[in-house]
Formats: sequence, C-alpha cells, structure tokens
Amino acid sequence: MNLNKEQSRIKANDNVVVTAGSDRGRRGKVLKIGAKRGRIIVEGINKRNKYIKPGPESPKGGTANIEFPIDMSNVMIFCDKCKKGVRIGIAYKDDKKTRVCKKCGKNLD
Repeated sequence: MNLNKEQSRIKANDNVVVTAGSDRGRRGKVLKIGAKRGRIIVEGINKRNKYIKPGPESPKGGTANIEFPIDMSNVMIFCDKCKKGVRIGIAYKDDKKTRVCKKCGKNLD
C-alpha cells in the first residue's frame, strides 16, 4: 500500500481504536505515520522488546520496550461523541476540507 500523507485520512495526534490483532479494542494516540508502507505507530499499542547492543549511548546494552508499527487498515478514528471507532468523511466548510464523523457529523479536525 503506497499512500502519501495527503491520501490518508488518519493524521498524527488522532485518537484511534485498534480493530484487529492482539490489541483489538484498545485506544491510543497516533505518534507517527509511515505513509510509504501504509503503517502507523500508536502510543501503547503493539509494544515489543527490542534488544540494544552495548555502545556509546548505552554502555551496558539491554532491552527497550517500544511501539512497533501496525497497518493503517487495522485502526479506526475514535469519535468522542459516538464513543466508538467510526468511519470518516470529508465536508467542505468555507472552501476548506474538514474531516467529519459519518455517524453523527461531528467535526474531527
């Protein structure tokens, strides 16, 4: 999936709900978008241990518990009004695009 950032309707700092995988049903904030591969990093989701070799920054080495990317298709934007993951649409207001909830019409920008 090769998307650029404009094609994706999910933006950084959005609150999302995971819809598939071991973290299904959990919510988090989008930290980073990897649009080239269609993957995103969500705060507190898909955490794994990464082993760090000893080096100048960490003389002892060890492990770090970090978030790994998940596919964009496995998350939905969380609507505060609906209290669940929703699909989003585009509405034009004053010649500007805004993202809106398809269920309740709440502005998500």
